[in-house]
Amino acid sequence: MIDRKNIVVIMTDQQRADLRALEGYPLDATPFLDRLAREGTWFDKAYTTMPICCAARVSLLTGRYPSAHGVQTNGQLKLARYEKDLFDVAREGGYATALSGKNHSHIDARAKLDYCYEIGHWGGGGEGRSAEEKAFDDWLKTLSQTSTGPAPFPLECQLPYRVVSAAQDWVGTLEGKPFLLWLSFAEPHNPYQAPEPYYSMFPAGSLPPLRATEKDRDAKGDKWAFYGGQTAHYLPDFRERIPQARANYLGMLRLIDDQIRRFVTFLEQSGLLENTLLVFLSDHGDFHGEYQLLKKGPEAPELLTRIPMQFSGAGVRPHSGPHPAHVSLADIMPTLCEAMELPIPRGVQGRSLWPLLAGEAYPEREFASAYAEHGYGGEYHTDRKPFDYGGVGSVRDGVSSFNELSRYTQSGRLRTIRKGKWKLNLDMRGKRELYDIEADPLELADLSGRDEYRELERDLLAELGAWMMRTQDESQPDSAEYPVLKYPRNYGFPPQKE
Repeated sequence: MIDRKNIVVIMTDQQRADLRALEGYPLDATPFLDRLAREGTWFDKAYTTMPICCAARVSLLTGRYPSAHGVQTNGQLKLARYEKDLFDVAREGGYATALSGKNHSHIDARAKLDYCYEIGHWGGGGEGRSAEEKAFDDWLKTLSQTSTGPAPFPLECQLPYRVVSAAQDWVGTLEGKPFLLWLSFAEPHNPYQAPEPYYSMFPAGSLPPLRATEKDRDAKGDKWAFYGGQTAHYLPDFRERIPQARANYLGMLRLIDDQIRRFVTFLEQSGLLENTLLVFLSDHGDFHGEYQLLKKGPEAPELLTRIPMQFSGAGVRPHSGPHPAHVSLADIMPTLCEAMELPIPRGVQGRSLWPLLAGEAYPEREFASAYAEHGYGGEYHTDRKPFDYGGVGSVRDGVSSFNELSRYTQSGRLRTIRKGKWKLNLDMRGKRELYDIEADPLELADLSGRDEYRELERDLLAELGAWMMRTQDESQPDSAEYPVLKYPRNYGFPPQKE
């Protein structure tokens, strides 16, 4: 009898999908992850459900889109709606469950899981830390978005190292029980910092040039202009900080890559790797200096919505090059249900990717496009001018902090569809934007309204409308008179006849 698969979901926070040699980036920040991707299946058309932390992480665990699970800002976790999440399914199926790292989801991990080592962007808490770890965590809180020098602490104080150490300690106690581990890194999110040798691996003066300017940013609309002004208001020297922030970001990617290598090596030496499915992804992207911006914020550009996603290990057949399917972060939950041989709960909207990973036939129509959401509703706060930066940031004791996910950048609603090389955005006022992502990855040339693209726009609007109906919250309960029909693997089209 074959043992049930162990599942490790490795997640980073705010990682750009295109900053990898795997995708043609000229610097190699993730060599080990790239190797794992080539040994398994990876997607270059994978999208978050919403480019903010909480909404995306609730989607990861529930398989639902934000408009259905209800979490559409980072302050709405108590609103999460779902029947069962991934950890509920795993525990009912006899799996040991754990979180090591950043949570920022709807779950009370300490109460719900068998093990929890929780840590965030500015360090951890409690008395379990060494004096040096406490000093490092205190140092993180002194940074104004980025460190201008190498972190003055050893690698062992860095959060990724501590997260991997905790995960290894827990796995070592299981004695053969199948497990689901969420290995969740809080980096490369700000504060952008790295110790040596990572700080010097990608010198600021040798990075690829940026392609989108402040002028390009402000031309994209009021939300973008507001965020640029907010950044300058709370961090006046931000332009001088961006090159080193970019270098630190890449250094953190390499540090994380080395820690993932360390954990996978541990699994191999423990005899667990052969029967473990490894999933790697991020919750959303980062501007990384483009438009003279850092972090995330306005709307749903490709830099923020497209995410790295790859699978390797037990049951995954290698796929030559990137898989052509358009997939979503919401697809992770039902995929892992199938990998664990457990049922997909009611209310899940994502689809199982298992046949794509196993090298089996799958309905290509099902994965012809991907959909993402942005905004918590209402009208745009940026309609009110002049802009008011009060209440969306602070400077205390020389430390600058500002909330890029404010009412100004997050109000209203925007929905986006990606199909082939095309991307269409639609907001609640009917404003459209059409981009050729292959030719214009930074979305600087809006093609909407042109006669030559009229038929294309019509088709994409129809596709977008279908997605918006498909991701509505289902309130109709099952009954004998009105049973809710679901196709296998949560696919949206009737199965093809043999």
